[in-house]
Amino acid sequence: MRLVSHGAGGGPDVLSIGEGPVPTPGPQDVLIAVHYAGVNGPDIVQRKGRYPPPPGASPVLGLEVSGSIATVGADVTRWKVGDTVCALTPGGGYAEFCVAPAAHCLPLPGGFDPERAAAIPENFFTVWTNLIERARLAKGESVLIHGGSGGIGYSAIQVAKAWGATVIATVGNAEKETFARSVGADHVINYRTQDFVEEARRIVDARGIDVILDMVGGDYFKKNLGLLALEGRLVQIAFQQGSKVAELDLMPVMMRRLTITGSTLRAQPAQNKARIAEGLLTYLWPLFATGKLRVVIHRVFGFEDVVAAHVMMEAGQHLGKLLLRLR
Repeated sequence: MRLVSHGAGGGPDVLSIGEGPVPTPGPQDVLIAVHYAGVNGPDIVQRKGRYPPPPGASPVLGLEVSGSIATVGADVTRWKVGDTVCALTPGGGYAEFCVAPAAHCLPLPGGFDPERAAAIPENFFTVWTNLIERARLAKGESVLIHGGSGGIGYSAIQVAKAWGATVIATVGNAEKETFARSVGADHVINYRTQDFVEEARRIVDARGIDVILDMVGGDYFKKNLGLLALEGRLVQIAFQQGSKVAELDLMPVMMRRLTITGSTLRAQPAQNKARIAEGLLTYLWPLFATGKLRVVIHRVFGFEDVVAAHVMMEAGQHLGKLLLRLR
């Protein structure tokens, strides 16, 4: 089969199309003939050599796919050959065939084709487990979502609105501000021209913000803590500006009974991801079918254009998802 190789790692130019053996699914896995693969931030970090795959996972990039099931493992009863699915994968998505645990596969939502469905797993698995499970977002609460125009951000805005929350999003330019509003953000702050702390305080007054979803880290950490309401929750899902914070005063955590939590998706046990998949199927799939939740695809690249896809992902100017088309 054809696959994307990233060699010893580096910039986008290290990516190339190579060949390798078709993987063999285990007893609880399926082999998917990949139609589309999502391009995500963790792919960039892995390409650079800073995000090794977990033990037993494919070294090939790619954490989400859509396609048709080519082979089922001996213990798989939920799926059959020929079924069309989207799936969260432990790796291997940038290839013509990819192995995924059967429990991490989902049927296409009503009205979706494989292209649109490929844009769901990585974003919405991440949003569900962090915003709903970990942060326990509830109706009537306020949530601040940093990076509101990216894949995680626009997905989180929609889920938060579906849960009845007031959504504040930060973005980096006017085009992204328009986009964030178009997917449901109640308030949008341009962090390049506005102080997001001052603007957020103006929006929520003295009460503070109930939940903050952050992938920036660095100086944002202390600013986020200062914005949280009594019993507020900060959920950290990445550290674009670093994970270390100097001279951090944690007294507010005690005084306002704050919760600081976070998670990465890829390293979680298989049973956790299976539980998340069931949550999506039960609660989010009906919202996709009715149009209350939607995916936004910025661009679909041909398989041979994977370098250009990574260049665009790193530039951060896209709105929504980037995909690779393999068939």
